[in-house]
Amino acid sequence: MTTPQAAKPIDSYRKYWASRFGTAPFLPMTRAEMDQLGWDSCDIILVTGDCYIDHPSFGMALVGRLLEAQGFRVGIIAQPDWHSADAFRELGRPNLFFGVTAGNMDSMINRYTADRKPRSDDAYTPHAAPNKRPDRAVTVYAQRCREAYPGVGVMIGSIEASLRRIAHYDYWSDKVRQSVLITSKADILLFGNAERALVEIAHRAAKGEKLSEMRDIRGTAFIVPHGWKPDEEWQEMDSSVVDEPGRVDPHLNPYQEIPEQAAEATKDIDPSKPQVIRIESREERLAKRRAERAKTVLRIPAYEAVAHDPVLYAHASRTLHLESNPGNARALVQLHGERDVWLNPPPIPLSTEEMDFVYGLPYARNPHPSYGDAHIPAWEMIKYSVNIMRGCFGGCTFCSITEHEGRIIQSRSEESILREIEEIRDKTPGFKGHISDLGGPTANMYRLACKDPKIESSCRKLSCVFPDICENLNTDHSHLIQLYRKARALPGVKKINIQSGLRYDLAVRSPEYIKELVQHHVGGYLKIAPEHTEDGPLSKMMKPGMGAYDKFKELFERFSRQAGKEQYLIPYFIAAHPGTSDEDMMNLALWLKKNNFRLDQVQTFTPTPMALATTMWHTRRNPLKRLGRSSEKVDVVRDGYRRKLHKAFLRYHHPDNWQIIHDALIQMGRSDLIGHSKHCLIPPTLPGDKAAAVRHKMGATVSRGKATGARQAPQGQRGKPATVGARGTGCKPGSGKPQAGRSPAKPGGKSGRNR
Repeated sequence: MTTPQAAKPIDSYRKYWASRFGTAPFLPMTRAEMDQLGWDSCDIILVTGDCYIDHPSFGMALVGRLLEAQGFRVGIIAQPDWHSADAFRELGRPNLFFGVTAGNMDSMINRYTADRKPRSDDAYTPHAAPNKRPDRAVTVYAQRCREAYPGVGVMIGSIEASLRRIAHYDYWSDKVRQSVLITSKADILLFGNAERALVEIAHRAAKGEKLSEMRDIRGTAFIVPHGWKPDEEWQEMDSSVVDEPGRVDPHLNPYQEIPEQAAEATKDIDPSKPQVIRIESREERLAKRRAERAKTVLRIPAYEAVAHDPVLYAHASRTLHLESNPGNARALVQLHGERDVWLNPPPIPLSTEEMDFVYGLPYARNPHPSYGDAHIPAWEMIKYSVNIMRGCFGGCTFCSITEHEGRIIQSRSEESILREIEEIRDKTPGFKGHISDLGGPTANMYRLACKDPKIESSCRKLSCVFPDICENLNTDHSHLIQLYRKARALPGVKKINIQSGLRYDLAVRSPEYIKELVQHHVGGYLKIAPEHTEDGPLSKMMKPGMGAYDKFKELFERFSRQAGKEQYLIPYFIAAHPGTSDEDMMNLALWLKKNNFRLDQVQTFTPTPMALATTMWHTRRNPLKRLGRSSEKVDVVRDGYRRKLHKAFLRYHHPDNWQIIHDALIQMGRSDLIGHSKHCLIPPTLPGDKAAAVRHKMGATVSRGKATGARQAPQGQRGKPATVGARGTGCKPGSGKPQAGRSPAKPGGKSGRNR
């Protein structure tokens, strides 16, 4: 297995012979475009569920340009008609392999709401047209590729494949499904940020090696015969059961004297030969342990076991998350029927130089010309934004970033970021000097990392900031402050907003950063994510308490006053998250009323593949702790009535919700919250036309269309509304980057963020 020290830079490979064709203005989508480029065939064909926009925020463009830079001829089949194999023959037979992805989002999140209802639009499609991709698109596309050209290698990757690489709970079918490797019949799966694996696979395939024979590449998964191992030195550690008995030592013989016991213990030692005692140094012991660990595979519970046993499912989920640090993760294997799904350790994160290389490729930074002037919401969201980093060490249980991008932050250099801003200024039509975002999964983790690389490589914590910020975490925001100052000093740049969600518990460690942000980069509103106010659900989310929010709010308002600006926070919340009781939602509603927040649009938590919160939702167990048959049970909001009630509490001000809240408060023994006094949550339920009059009297703001959030009238500033959001499926504060796991209505955001 490749070790971290042996990771080969992705820009150091000798280019494939087809590099003589140079750079294509756009990667071809038709045979006519191939003819114009002088190509008789494609070396690699990428199939995606998104339309093709040649911009680094869109996965297929980034992957395609990276392969092109290696000298390969790359074609793209975007949003093909999957009802037959004809569309998959558009570019002919690829010389090396097909690369298949559902797109920047899991296809099921893209197509369905939190209530499992079909969505009416798709942000990654021209004119936002729905139904341009199938359910479970990776599986369907891969099967069609096989049908179109039998014998051609098929690789699957990106968010949908990455989060379904082992047996996983599927919310939309309400059952545990097999690994997508089994259903798609692909030769190999790439998970996480896969540039390093992709480049190595492409060059090895060009030398004649089959995808099905590549078994030693980090960040890949594949199917093997049961019991297969790379070589004889590998050992398997069984982690397929819980509540194992501890070590059992032989009982002492009570009738045996102590000297006799000593003689029994040393009977195999020859006293005539000198016994050599060698003391190993700490470094030697650690090196030996690392070598053994690198040759160890963990066997997690089989698909057939986790499909019917919630405790084993939770145990498998916990094990996978604990083995996610590329510095110490072991390989995993899971039995499916008579075959094993083998997962190599996660990929080694890209260095700053490699990140610069990837984002510095010659992107056209526009949709493919075939789309004309079509309205593409995802493109319009991010065309003036810049991705400055990847990864997140927050570890929020409802979020899939860790499983996909990892906990180690991968940052670009200042020079690379500033150069991209200049390209936006010079190349993007309609640019008027406003950069919509400098961010990524979070706004303020740029160049933050563990203070000691050795500690980082051996750490197995699920979060660096929960329950408190780790003492080994560097929280210095000076690099980000410097980047902001240099970016807004560029000629032609008038304003830079920060729209990525802010990690406020980190920001309060750097008041100077908050001051810089508030005075120069907030356009009236700033999005942050408390998620909840109560300790119960916050502990299941792995989110900080409201103390950090209150401290950030105080600094935000102070620096806004100093700047002479009237600005507001947009706090986001999650409805019906695992571990949330009805009383928790009632208390959140009381907090909202106390702070004059009224939510316009609310979405509830959606269980998405591989997230720890999904494990809680499916199993009612807590995978944040060691699992056993008697482990802690988690309160899960599964039935429709309670989900509706939790949403109603977030919109306590709306008359349509008063009846269900009224009934719940009576049942909870909190009838004191029903009435017209200031401390009451709702008035007595009124029938008919009186409800409209009360709505007007309370000043509730009802959304018209798709406006997100709510109105807040701060004390002493009535008529000066601020907006507050409520998070549900995928609604992460927008980072300006359309990545996986986001709500289609909000395409720019945290990859894999599940709300």
